[in-house]
Amino acid sequence: MKPATFTYCSPSTIEEAVKLLEEYGDTGKIIAGGQSFIPILNMRMSEPECLIDINQINELNGVRVEEGVLKIGALTKQRELEQSDAIKIHVPILSEATPYIGHVQTRNRGTVGGSVAHADPSAELPLCFLALDAEIVIQSIDGTRKISINDFFITYLTTEVMPEEILTEIHVPLSEHTGYAFEEFSRRHGDFALAAVACILSVDEIGKVDKVRLVLGGVDAIPLLAEEAMEYLAGKSITEETIERAVELAVKDADPDEDLHASKEYRVHMAKVLTRKALIKAYNRALGKEV
Repeated sequence: MKPATFTYCSPSTIEEAVKLLEEYGDTGKIIAGGQSFIPILNMRMSEPECLIDINQINELNGVRVEEGVLKIGALTKQRELEQSDAIKIHVPILSEATPYIGHVQTRNRGTVGGSVAHADPSAELPLCFLALDAEIVIQSIDGTRKISINDFFITYLTTEVMPEEILTEIHVPLSEHTGYAFEEFSRRHGDFALAAVACILSVDEIGKVDKVRLVLGGVDAIPLLAEEAMEYLAGKSITEETIERAVELAVKDADPDEDLHASKEYRVHMAKVLTRKALIKAYNRALGKEV
């Protein structure tokens, strides 16, 4: 199939883009890398009146560090994220997770902002940014607003971004001496994850867990922040017993859909396996051990 007829616009500034969004409302749709939206257009699951191509807005590109915050432009390509020295130094979980996204060709076109705004609960970047406690920057004709990623995802493929708004940046607070891990399982490399886990963990001077953020993907309508497991782990030493209890708490609220790729029980089982691996890897990294 081919997409329905639409008006094509290619703004060169964020201001031009938000004016178009204000003009067209929910009949205007943004396109960047198009890795998810082009198939949706071709299958006529979406028939926008106006397609707003933001690829010429240079101010949406790039990765930079300012005052202890890593700022990633929405139009930054996933491949650039994968290869960025700043990412490897400051938030290596992104370097570890990005190669799981599709294939090199996918990452050459796919954008960071597009992945976050698409809000697929199995996608790698939404999981990582939730584990990193990131902040999402959104702009409209009325100005800029910031929202914690904890409140960003509403349900499957739906976020807090309104029709007249555009996601412009993702801000990640930086911290030192932090362990990290990203684990994912899919049937073939490049497939959507059946389950995935992202973990950020720091320890105190005697090796007990200081702070931890644990996120599960593919097991609910949104990336699942395992809050009960996080609360349980805080202040504890990592032992086999604490890990097993944390794993059980992490999947307590998991409610994955069953489809032709995997049963509900299998996805939950894989989430447990990956959570266990992620916690051990992140803890060892926080202690400065090789993994």
